[in-house]
Amino acid sequence: MTALEQYQRLEATGLWRDAPDSQRREVLVSIGDATLMISTMSESALSHWSLPAVKRLNPGELPAIYGPDESGDETLELEDEEMIAAIEKLRIVIDRRRPHPGRLRGIIGLGAGLIVFLGAVIWLPDALLRQTVSLLPDAKRAQVGRDILAEITRLTGRNCASPEGVTALNQLARRVFGTSDTPQIIVLRQAVLETAHLPGNIIVINRALVEDYESPEVLAAFLLAEDIRRETSTPMQTLLAEAGLPATFVMLTTGDISSEHLHARAAQILTSQPDPVSDAALLARLAEVEIPAATYAYALDISGETTLPLIEGDPMRGQQHTPLMRDGNWIALQEICSE
Repeated sequence: MTALEQYQRLEATGLWRDAPDSQRREVLVSIGDATLMISTMSESALSHWSLPAVKRLNPGELPAIYGPDESGDETLELEDEEMIAAIEKLRIVIDRRRPHPGRLRGIIGLGAGLIVFLGAVIWLPDALLRQTVSLLPDAKRAQVGRDILAEITRLTGRNCASPEGVTALNQLARRVFGTSDTPQIIVLRQAVLETAHLPGNIIVINRALVEDYESPEVLAAFLLAEDIRRETSTPMQTLLAEAGLPATFVMLTTGDISSEHLHARAAQILTSQPDPVSDAALLARLAEVEIPAATYAYALDISGETTLPLIEGDPMRGQQHTPLMRDGNWIALQEICSE
């Protein structure tokens, strides 16, 4: 039995806060595949930390205080000695598994070396990254997207997929995006994020977007906002930039990328909040498919104070609009996680 397998069923309680000014809350802490998972006592995911990156903020002191980095903004306080020992042991084991390449020996000409160094630092990484992304076929992007989704579901559990709910979700996707190049929408059972997009035309969403609102207009607006992000960013480029130059070169030459990099990207997606989109861009997209902006605006801020531009610019203000889907289909979609 490996060290990872030994501790995968280990759980303990701790005190977690997501920001320095936040109040600490009691959480459930468990160990996954090279990941420290932090959940509510009802097992709803709050955060996922990569074990190799976890830092002990007060070495040798109890209770032990950990963070996903050295900033100390997000912290986890643990008193359970078995969990503390497990975290420390796993961090050592994982670090030992990392490749430790030898140092470059010898210097071949100071001038030539300086030119090569500057070229490698300034020009080569970006050029190689852009070249690799541009040459990837759609089939490879789709495969990478499926691989990242598999890593995500290893962390969050299998995605929600009741047959009636999936049928209703596909119907909504065609209504919102049209029938050409419609993205695949995946509902996650446990996630910190609201929405995110993956390579291969995949959008993942938190189950709360289908369960917590009275009408599909809010979900549709969230999907359109994510589609705007998808149009202005390249998920493959983000993946390779995080993976680094060696991984980019391997992808270019063999078409492969390690599961370690896929896992890291999945964990990053699950713990990152979506970038904001401009109100003008979102209002334009909502107008195209005749979706009211005010419904979405009040879902974000019940007072409407911070979303006033969306409310005042609502393209459907004072107008009748065709319902996105029948009530029965919306109910089926809201029950997509009930299987």
